[in-house]
Amino acid sequence: MSVRILALVGSLRAGSHNRQLAEAAAKHAPSGAEISIFEGLADVPFYNEDIDVEGSVPAAAARLREVAAGVDAFLLFSPEYNGTMPAVLKNAIDWLSRPFGAGALSGKPVAVVGTAFGQYGGVWAQDDARKSAGIAGAVVLEEVKLSIPGSVTRFAETHPADDAEVTTAIAEVIAKVAEAAGTAA
Repeated sequence: MSVRILALVGSLRAGSHNRQLAEAAAKHAPSGAEISIFEGLADVPFYNEDIDVEGSVPAAAARLREVAAGVDAFLLFSPEYNGTMPAVLKNAIDWLSRPFGAGALSGKPVAVVGTAFGQYGGVWAQDDARKSAGIAGAVVLEEVKLSIPGSVTRFAETHPADDAEVTTAIAEVIAKVAEAAGTAA
């Protein structure tokens, strides 16, 4: 049985290199791991306790929680917006952190990767996503990292799924996430 890993992409842009990196992960996942990319983060309203009421949680947030509850681990893809993670990714973490102590992230392995135009590949944003996921109750795989700099030029004519260095690195990340999920199960 494969380890089910949910990819959450922090960029909503149609041509997002982080979305393409998630597609590369799904395409090149090693045997024993299955990556699914969550569709619909743009539809999840900003977290607000007033609307997080049993029986009336917004449909998009309820769907995110339902899908997340059915997986073994998470792989977060974060670009860097103004030195930190995008609001859409933080919002997903917030929804998945509730109910406090029993949210869909609680106790599950999480790794954060990504690509950005800058020379460090979005490491500040990825560090912030790790911090937030950990506070939300996830088991953050601190040593599992992949930050790819220069995304605009590196992926101008090559999809990450066709970049041998990237596909090797992302497969190694997935293998470590799958191993952690298998250990946690």
